[in-house]
Amino acid sequence: MKMEENEMQEQGELVAGLDIGTTKICAVIGEVFEDRVDIIGVGTAASSGMRKGVVVNIEATVTAIREAVTRAEDMAGCDIETVFVGIAGNHIKGFNSPGIIAVNNQEIRQKDIEAVIKAAQTVKISDNQQIIHVLPQEYMVDDHTGIQNPLGMTGVRLVTNVHIVTADVTALHNLLVSCNRAGLQVSEIVLESVASSRTVLSRDEMELGVTLIDIGGGTTDLAIFCNGTIKHTWELALGGNSLTSDLSSGLRTPMHDAEQLKYMYGSALSSMIKENYVVEVPTVGDRKPRKVSQRILVEILEARIEEILQLVNKEVSSSGYRSRLNAGVVITGGTALLAYMVEMAEQIFDMPVRIGYPRGVSGRVEEIDSPRCTTAVGLVLYGSQAVGGKTRASVRVVENLKKIFKKLV
Repeated sequence: MKMEENEMQEQGELVAGLDIGTTKICAVIGEVFEDRVDIIGVGTAASSGMRKGVVVNIEATVTAIREAVTRAEDMAGCDIETVFVGIAGNHIKGFNSPGIIAVNNQEIRQKDIEAVIKAAQTVKISDNQQIIHVLPQEYMVDDHTGIQNPLGMTGVRLVTNVHIVTADVTALHNLLVSCNRAGLQVSEIVLESVASSRTVLSRDEMELGVTLIDIGGGTTDLAIFCNGTIKHTWELALGGNSLTSDLSSGLRTPMHDAEQLKYMYGSALSSMIKENYVVEVPTVGDRKPRKVSQRILVEILEARIEEILQLVNKEVSSSGYRSRLNAGVVITGGTALLAYMVEMAEQIFDMPVRIGYPRGVSGRVEEIDSPRCTTAVGLVLYGSQAVGGKTRASVRVVENLKKIFKKLV
């Protein structure tokens, strides 16, 4: 009897994160308790219905979602109905926007905070874009700046700066349709770099100033944090698949073989590879495998990695926050696993770099201990915080998505 009571007391709320990527779909189920989040189920499936973060084949995407979710459910021993879903792609736009309201020397209430955030949203956006995030950065009460929560303060005016993220309506629609057809309801659609930050960045890093670079299969996501809040986001339509495609073309080998070669022999720096080391490269048809120098293979990868990181570095410089990035750079995503990625990035960014692994969870951590799982784990952590106290702003975003979905179906 005591054992049954303990089991009942230990039951937490289930939260599922679904990373619908270009190369893989990853589903992670977490059990949320007051003091921790336990990972209880993980499932992955190959993705063939996505290109650069956008659904291009709904049926293929639905099949892969079902496969990944079923595997996670089997491991967890439970069924899930709702998911927090990640989104990426160069159709996503991020920008900062100010809002201001008068409070007339009254005590600032929750409805005032909501009103000033709403004022910050009154900006013109393209008809084919929909707001998915309104992320407060800081508040100002009269001349007092850098306030994280103005609730209960008194002043004449309340000002805020928010970071607004928008996504293409059609891309959102296709993502929602894919999840719905797989038998899932979407709790919220979350920018992948926002999700990843929940599990790979520490509070100290976000306070000091840090750049998060998530190199996925089809996209590279950039998020800059400073003073504890997000300041800048950016999407690049290049990722791990670009490296694989380059290898496939350069070595004249099928894509699936190029992917294998990338992870078996790949590296970010050709100068670290011995010249006399040779690898076997499969060819098409009945031809025998060819012998190719590993250095040639790595030179192909190095060129593309350098291009991606240089483009990100240029964006970091133009963001205006470069001088405030005292905690350096964190790189995550599957491509972060390539040898000498840290050394390559440190050369380009001229600041400390580390590889980001999922942290801040317990349970079956051995199943998610890879940069490939950061987005899905981050979605679970994001969802665990939303379950505990979802803001009205995020509720409105979800309701707007549902309205758009009804119009387009």
